[in-house]
Amino acid sequence: MDDFQTIEVTADPWTVFAFLFYLMLMIIIGVYSARFSSSGIGEFFIGGRKMKGFVVALSAVVSGRSAWLVLGVTGMAYVQGLSAVWAIVGYTVVELYMFIYGAKRLRRYTERLDNVTVPDFFAARFRDSSNMLRVASGIVIIIFMVIYVAAQFDAGGKAFASSFGFSNHTGVLITALIVLLYTLVGGFLAVSLTDVVQAIFMIVALVIMPVVAVFNYGGFTDILRDTASLDALMIDPVALGIGGMIGYIGIGLGSPGNPHILARYMSIDDPKQLRISAVIATVWNVLMGWGAVMVGIAGRAYYPDVAMLPAGDSENLYPLLAQSHLHPVIFGFVLAAIIAAIMSTADSQLLVGASSCVRDIYQRMILKGKELTQKHLVLVSRIVIVILVILALGLREAATDLVFWLVLFAWSGLGASFGPPLILSLFWERATKWGVLAGLISGTVVTIVWNQTAYLSEMMYELIPAFIISTLAVIIVSFLTEAPKGVREELALMKPRYKRHAGALRNSR
Repeated sequence: MDDFQTIEVTADPWTVFAFLFYLMLMIIIGVYSARFSSSGIGEFFIGGRKMKGFVVALSAVVSGRSAWLVLGVTGMAYVQGLSAVWAIVGYTVVELYMFIYGAKRLRRYTERLDNVTVPDFFAARFRDSSNMLRVASGIVIIIFMVIYVAAQFDAGGKAFASSFGFSNHTGVLITALIVLLYTLVGGFLAVSLTDVVQAIFMIVALVIMPVVAVFNYGGFTDILRDTASLDALMIDPVALGIGGMIGYIGIGLGSPGNPHILARYMSIDDPKQLRISAVIATVWNVLMGWGAVMVGIAGRAYYPDVAMLPAGDSENLYPLLAQSHLHPVIFGFVLAAIIAAIMSTADSQLLVGASSCVRDIYQRMILKGKELTQKHLVLVSRIVIVILVILALGLREAATDLVFWLVLFAWSGLGASFGPPLILSLFWERATKWGVLAGLISGTVVTIVWNQTAYLSEMMYELIPAFIISTLAVIIVSFLTEAPKGVREELALMKPRYKRHAGALRNSR
């Protein structure tokens, strides 16, 4: 290791100019969206259900990938090689399923019952006048969303530190300030529109970077040869073994339970567009995922030892590789893509956390029965977003995990807690509120306990056992308790393939 030297990076004026151009574009979108998003809580949190299929597809993809893909997966592929691709396979397949099946039912159900949040949906679906489901859902969302946002801020700190030479702490504060400003001003519309721009930045960066790196090295064959000479397992996609592959594929189980992705399904203006959205989202997932893996493989050939990377951190690979091979202007836009990945998730999570606090706790519980203006609710929502940012910054100061694993923990907590209850609520008429409550609690508890128990966490990624136990809890407890009446008829209205159901749905509005 003593033979290697850490490579430092410095900012170029053209890089700074390109990055500032990107920031100005985000601010303009935020200002443009401000008037629409300020008109009501439904507009602020789910865009008034007026989003187009293309916007929903790209927004769902980039809000779900975050810094985990651009920094985390590239760093993982740098360490583990081609076997990292199984993580891409998992979420791509599950999200394709959700777009085609689950999203349509969720969109129709939430519009019919005027639901703005996932806890809203649970309370309406199970006639929960006690608000137990709202409280349990809201607590789970706030806990894991704050962790998720903290991980994004930490990733922003790494990106700025490894690209501009700032301290990590300064980079974190800059990231938080940028996200806070345009999320406060523009709400869901701003977040979705910026997601489209960010998706374009991300896919260009994740496709161009590996192509340029491979070409400059001498070709893909040379990359594979030299990488294999360091570690033959690097070019073996099944080197992890069956258990490891299942664990990585299992990452996809988090998609049905992450509210910031579910909010995209709820926001589309026409559920019929979701099939087209599915195609767009899948293509984007595959291209970005493979690009991230190839960046990691190429990076290992260029920098054989992790000590060569800034701070000796594999998650700093992407900014270093980009700055070493791209023109400063292009690098500025690539850096924008990294920050875009971070912001597209952090802003979405802030909106979901705020919506749970304001819609499910403040409006539906604390001030239940009182007449509140839409402008008042939007104002409170903005105040809550500021509070959540402060909490995330505080948590980030105490966090020691890598971005990859910190994100996976929050992802698994939300996926195991909300995934099984949501899917069964949409497709199984026998589900009860007590079953859903059992799923929420068991998914949360198992995720935390499994993650914090060394023997268990080394054996399997916590999302898989937590998801299974949450599913069993919903089913078993539902069979032991009484289901609400009229659910069969309501679920029938969610099946668009039957014309009589579609007609009944229109007549019920």
